[in-house]
Amino acid sequence: MELTLDQIAGKLEALEDTIIYELIERAQFKLNPGIYMKGESGLSGNPNRSLFEIMFRMQEYIHALFGRFTTPEERPFNKNLPEARRSMIRPDSGLHIDDHDKVNLTREILPTYLQLVSLICEQGADGEYGSSVVADIAAVQAIAERVHYGAFYVAERKFLDEEKTYRKLIAASDIDGIMAQLTRPEVEAKILDRVKSKVAHVQEGANTKVRRLIAPDVVAQFYEDHIIPLTKEGEVLYLLNRNL
Repeated sequence: MELTLDQIAGKLEALEDTIIYELIERAQFKLNPGIYMKGESGLSGNPNRSLFEIMFRMQEYIHALFGRFTTPEERPFNKNLPEARRSMIRPDSGLHIDDHDKVNLTREILPTYLQLVSLICEQGADGEYGSSVVADIAAVQAIAERVHYGAFYVAERKFLDEEKTYRKLIAASDIDGIMAQLTRPEVEAKILDRVKSKVAHVQEGANTKVRRLIAPDVVAQFYEDHIIPLTKEGEVLYLLNRNL
């Protein structure tokens, strides 16, 4: 099934909404730095893992059993997860790659997200440790889905639209050439403006006595510095590993 550019763009915009809402939710709790500290989980027998790491792995373990990571854009952050036990028939993705995990940017996504948390959350601790981790997981998975959806489907659409050019670049393993070919500065500028506007719009009328607001510029900067570059890095990986 070949997706149109409008369909892909619509999905990416929908994922923007999810990311924004999840970041706003995380910002309602303080940073709670202890949840990221190894040996401070409150669970015995886990001296080398943080509460965040333990909860994240357990959630992905369950999701793996139910087949979440059989979807191309759902790339797991944890390794050695179980095979899906649920029988499913997935529709044809229209992608041409043998192993979806050849395009997995989670290792790069997680540290950038944790840097963002320190910018949107109030410093200190409020005791809402479990809620903070739940919000963290939802936010970082939404970011990862957006990065990987763009990496797979935008790259495939661009390949189909300019197949001759991309085949030549791929045959030469010209990474810089592929990156230059797929980069669209005018599209990136529109994305940044849209993200900034959305963050401001979603928070309009919020009661600041009980709600913490996040700065639109901070989220737009995160897109510019991390989400967009990582998506393009994923696009290059997809094209280099695409079955020709």
